[in-house]
Amino acid sequence: MIDFQKLSKIILNNNSFLVTTHVNPDADAIGSEVALGNILRELNKEYFIINHSETPYNLLFLDNKNEIQQYDANKHNFIFEKVDVLVCLDFNRSDRVVSMRDSLIKSKKTKIVIDHHTDPENFCNYYFIDQSYSSTGEILFHLIKNTAIVKLNYQTAKPIYAAIMTDTGSFRFERTNSALHLIAAELLNEGVIPSEVYDNIFDQSQFGKIKLLGNALNSLKLFGEQEQIGYMIITQNDFFKFKALESDTDGFVNFALSIKGVTVGLLFIELKDGFKVSFRSKGNIPVNEIAKQWGGGGHLNASGARLKETLTEKFIYEILKQTEKYSH
Repeated sequence: MIDFQKLSKIILNNNSFLVTTHVNPDADAIGSEVALGNILRELNKEYFIINHSETPYNLLFLDNKNEIQQYDANKHNFIFEKVDVLVCLDFNRSDRVVSMRDSLIKSKKTKIVIDHHTDPENFCNYYFIDQSYSSTGEILFHLIKNTAIVKLNYQTAKPIYAAIMTDTGSFRFERTNSALHLIAAELLNEGVIPSEVYDNIFDQSQFGKIKLLGNALNSLKLFGEQEQIGYMIITQNDFFKFKALESDTDGFVNFALSIKGVTVGLLFIELKDGFKVSFRSKGNIPVNEIAKQWGGGGHLNASGARLKETLTEKFIYEILKQTEKYSH
C-alpha cells in the first residue's frame, strides 16, 4: 500500500522538483506528469518536467502550457542539483530514462518513485509503488483524495482521465472494476469529456502511423503447437518508409490478441541501437516473467523488454520459444 500522507509531506516540505518519466512516454506517463505539475503549481512550487523522449504528437493536447521539455545535457544537467526532489513517474528502473540516467543516478538530491509496476530497482530514496492500481494517474488521483493536498479540478482531472483510460485499454483490462468507474465518474463531474480525450489520443493519427499499422498487421504470424502466440515485426526500414515514429506503435501489439485462440501477443520493434519486444497476454499468463528473462518487466498481462542486440531471426525464435512455455 502507498503511504499517501508521507508522499504529501515530501511534496509540501520541499520547494523545487524535477519530474520525469520513461522513454517513449504513453498517456499515463505524460498525463501523470501534467497532473503532478498542476498539483505543484497550485502549491506554488517550482518544477521542471524533462523527458528523454519528445512528447508524442497525439499527447501534446495534455501539455497545454507547453511545460514538458526534451532533455538536453547542456541545458538541463544543472537542474538535477538545483532542485530539492527528483520525481520518477510511471517507471521504477533507472535505464528507462536512457540519456538522463547518469545525471539521475549521480544526483544527491532526494529521489522518489511514483509507479504501479513490479520489480523496482534500488536507485531512489522513497518508493510509492502499488501494482494494484490501474495506472500512475490513478495513484495521483488517490493522493489528491486521500490527503486533500489540493482540490481536484478540470485541469488535473483531464490528464488523470487520459492516464486511466489508456492504461486500462479504454476500461476493459483486468484492473477495471466498479471503483475505477466511480473514479472516472468523478473526473467527468469536473468537466472531462471522454469523446474529446479519446479522439485526441486515438483518432488524430498521422497518415504514416496508419500505414505502419497496416504493414505490421501484414507481418502478423502465429507460433506454437496450438498457434496460440501471435507476433508482428516492425523494422527501421518500415519507420523510414512510412515516415512514422516509434511512439506510433503504441497499442499495435493488442491486435495480435484479437485473433481467436491467441493468448499471447508480441511486437518486435527494431531500434537504431537494438530492439524491443512488447508482450501482451490474456488470463493469468505472466508475460512479465518472460520479459524479466530478457532484462525487462512490467505487469502480468502487459510487459516489455529492450535489448542492445541486433534483431535477428534467431532472437525472435528464442523469445517465441520461451514465450511458448508460458502460453498455455
